Amino acid sequence: MKKIICCLGLIAAVLYSSAQAEKLHFKSVVADTHNDALSSSSMKGLALDADLNGKTHSDINRFIKGGIDIQIFSIFCDGDQTNPFLFALKEMDSLDAVIGRNSNRAMLAYTYKDIKKGLKENKFIAMKGVEGGHMIEDKISNLDSLYKRGARYMTLTWNNSTSWATSAKDETENKIPGLKKGLNDFGKQIVKRMNELGMMVDLSHVGEQTFWDAINTTAKPIIVSHSCVYNICPHRRNLKDDQIKAVGKNGGVICVNFYSGFLDSNYNRRKEAMINLHKTVTDSLKKLKITDSGIDDFMAKNYPQEVNELRAPFSLLLDHIDYIVKMIGADHVGLGSDFDGIESPPQHLNGVQDYPLITKGLLERGYSKKDIKKILGENFLRVYKANAVN
Repeated sequence: MKKIICCLGLIAAVLYSSAQAEKLHFKSVVADTHNDALSSSSMKGLALDADLNGKTHSDINRFIKGGIDIQIFSIFCDGDQTNPFLFALKEMDSLDAVIGRNSNRAMLAYTYKDIKKGLKENKFIAMKGVEGGHMIEDKISNLDSLYKRGARYMTLTWNNSTSWATSAKDETENKIPGLKKGLNDFGKQIVKRMNELGMMVDLSHVGEQTFWDAINTTAKPIIVSHSCVYNICPHRRNLKDDQIKAVGKNGGVICVNFYSGFLDSNYNRRKEAMINLHKTVTDSLKKLKITDSGIDDFMAKNYPQEVNELRAPFSLLLDHIDYIVKMIGADHVGLGSDFDGIESPPQHLNGVQDYPLITKGLLERGYSKKDIKKILGENFLRVYKANAVN
């Protein structure tokens, strides 16, 4: 009888904890600073207002189900795109059309006032962030145009460097002879212009020297829209301790990426072992010139159990948050999932509908409700407001 009572008590405690977490989650402002659904889904003919469950990480119904109030959608193309500026405009058109069709439950935000209005009306708020300075094609006039179309941050580089800023990939691989690392004078001019416009400077993807040049140039708090902690997972896309401290001093926010490869230092080793296990298949796909992302899709469809076992433990996402909080405080952490731009989110986070699990996890780790609200969205709002000029 005592065992039965103990079991019932444990079940009741778990249910109470889940109910408390859900209540807190849906009362909080939840902001995700990076989602690639436009380039991975919308530009491939999938409608974000359709039911994409099982096809993507994201759709409007699941954003709402997951309690996400503000989503910044990545405006992105890789460095091989012939006309990246025009491509950016097309992606913006795509998002505008989706939100226009769903004006009863969603809206675009251009100002802090827009955000407050959307929150008051309980609407899903969509915003735009440009991922990669190559999309302005070395023209400040294009930067201005993208801002007018709604871009509220720009990631200074993607994996490819620009003529004015070096990426983490290029700075670490050293494959470009005579590469001069960091921002040149034009790059610093771009950062200053972003400050003038009210566009947040995003330092995900940038090389270390670019990071330092940018953070020493900006007059406003920066955002790191989708990166993690190097000391837990030593990947070039993650921030080292001195960089984390610099973001805290700057007043910025680091929005933690959900990609298993940035969370778990053992992920790439496990993935390589699985690929080697199916080497005949993967070699055949490579001979057909299938891209890496295409191979990832093929493996996920044909070996779902093995691919699922590669995923990082959910606890590691919380570990990265803990690390930053312990180093610079809860005022400087946010969430930047990179959903639909990653092939492997951590266990249990299968899509945007699963965001309440993060709130539950933070509560279970002893975070106060006040600090959880900061991490879920208030820190992003503070940095956005500090940058905004209207």
